Amino acid sequence: MSATAARFPATDVRLSVEQVSYAYAANPSQAPLFTLEATSFQARPGEIVAILGPNASGKSTLLKLISGALAPLSGRVLLNGFPTHSLDPRARARRIAVVQQESRLLFPARVWEFVLQRRHPYSRGLAFESEEDVLIAKNALAQVGAVALNDRWLDQISGGEKQRVILARALAQQPLLLLLDEPTLHLDIGAQVDLLEALQRLARQNRYTVVVVTHELNLAGGYSDQVVLLHRGKSLRVGPPASVYQRELLEQVFQTALTVEMGGSGRPRVSILSDS
Repeated sequence: MSATAARFPATDVRLSVEQVSYAYAANPSQAPLFTLEATSFQARPGEIVAILGPNASGKSTLLKLISGALAPLSGRVLLNGFPTHSLDPRARARRIAVVQQESRLLFPARVWEFVLQRRHPYSRGLAFESEEDVLIAKNALAQVGAVALNDRWLDQISGGEKQRVILARALAQQPLLLLLDEPTLHLDIGAQVDLLEALQRLARQNRYTVVVVTHELNLAGGYSDQVVLLHRGKSLRVGPPASVYQRELLEQVFQTALTVEMGGSGRPRVSILSDS
């Protein structure tokens, strides 16, 4: 499959990334330090897209372009037909939820308070959270199986529990598009699988469009509908995991000898090829 994903019917497309490029430079008179070249893909409600690639391949830059935090140098990112970077911050926060690699706590908070904070795009002036906001926050915790953590302090829960709470916080925004940057970082394998299974279930049930940046090849291959494979700022291939996970291509990108096997479900599994 080419670097441009197959086109879906226009009425079925929620997120459309169209020949997007970007460049970082120390100042306008110097050559770019990094360039993300024309990248395209489309995603529908209920789909999970994984952005894969080694460090400095452009994954986080692409995520920022999708979120609207960066304006493309060329091309465009459309969410339900509207350019994401042109949305005002309040409108963007009602449509797009972003989960960063690290969520810093500026002051101690209980889990329910932390989740409730993400209702601010819907607040009216200086008014306190409404009864509806509280119910939505509680429902978000229920959706990720974290109701029992409601009154716990954030600094007293495990890494896996915290990631579920952070996901619930994003869901409280009631977004159309959910963007996650390395959500399984620092989690053990059990917590990684739990989180990806929850993401897949929520995407299907609530018709979220989900974009995940990750280094975890097997998790991406097991839970995503599409993969965008980046290398040195170039989109090398876009498509279902089975079409992207070609041994020679992955070895070229990750500079490691690998084996790729297809399981009974048709999902690829990648292993490092041992010298012994």
